Amino acid sequence: MATLARLQGRRPGLREEYFHRNRAVDEYRKTEHNAAVQIQSWFRGCRVRAYIRYLNKMMIIIQKWWRGYQGRKRFRKIVQTAYFIMKMNFYNEMAVRIQKRWRGYYIRKYIHNYYALKKYLEAISVNNEIVRKELEEFAEMKEKEKEKKDLEREEKKKDHQARKMHYLLSTEQIAGVYNSPFRHSPDPMEVRLRKARPFSHRPQQIKKHLTRFDSPNCINSLTFPTVQPLPPIGRQKPQGPFRDTAEVLQQRFKPLEPTLRVASSINSLEKAREEIKREEWRNRINDNEFLPFSSCHKNQKYDPLIHTSSKYSQITYGIKHFREEHHEKWITNKDFETVLPSIDLFDKFGQTYSKAGQIV
Repeated sequence: MATLARLQGRRPGLREEYFHRNRAVDEYRKTEHNAAVQIQSWFRGCRVRAYIRYLNKMMIIIQKWWRGYQGRKRFRKIVQTAYFIMKMNFYNEMAVRIQKRWRGYYIRKYIHNYYALKKYLEAISVNNEIVRKELEEFAEMKEKEKEKKDLEREEKKKDHQARKMHYLLSTEQIAGVYNSPFRHSPDPMEVRLRKARPFSHRPQQIKKHLTRFDSPNCINSLTFPTVQPLPPIGRQKPQGPFRDTAEVLQQRFKPLEPTLRVASSINSLEKAREEIKREEWRNRINDNEFLPFSSCHKNQKYDPLIHTSSKYSQITYGIKHFREEHHEKWITNKDFETVLPSIDLFDKFGQTYSKAGQIV
């Protein structure tokens, strides 16, 4: 009874104590739940990252084995090709040797007779000696004839000189230039002057100079002959569907229009594509390769996507037209321009002359 009375006395405080204990248990339960969730998330993240590292390692091993297999296969193929080429070169060299020996034997036995060729060459050598002696004799004869002609020419020249200087011949009263009294014997020119015959002086014939009045066909040497102009040709327009002369000359001497091959380069398209590739590589927004989740990359800054970090936002479904243009989202107000410039030759396409001379 005393215990019951004591419990009844503590009854008002039990409710408050029960309420406070339940409240503390609820608060502790939330803390434990959050801690358990955090531990589970950390453990699952570690497990996933470890699994990704394992997959990456297995992938590297598979690639290593596959590339080794491909390399060994390619090397075996290269070795087989090199061995085949070496064998074919050896066979070709042996075939060339056999052909060389056989052709030499065939030529020496059936085509060229060695003894007949030897006799022929000996006859040619004897004939060459004979011809060489005859040519030497002929050259000596020609040299003697040339010397003889030179001597005759010198003698004639000296005789002509003696005839011209015959007045220098010495007389009984006066000694000549070539007959000095201080010489023991006269000069050879003195002897030549005695044998030479002087030139006879003939009267010169006076040429008659004709004037322009002596003959009607004579032309004055101080003036150029005058030519009478030709009569004009009648320029009448020929009959028929002929074009105008000025139009024909304009078409004939029109300026050169370069063709497509001259106006533009052959590899202009490839150059433009290479330029576009270089621009894309230089202006690329996100060029980081995929890296697995690990603790060493947790401090790396996240690269945002294009449609979330720029004006090009994602197109929402449910609009009237799926491909409608939103001008307010454009970066610039200008339209897209083509990479390659236009060709002037294509702009003038079709402007050719017809048979009637009109531009089509």
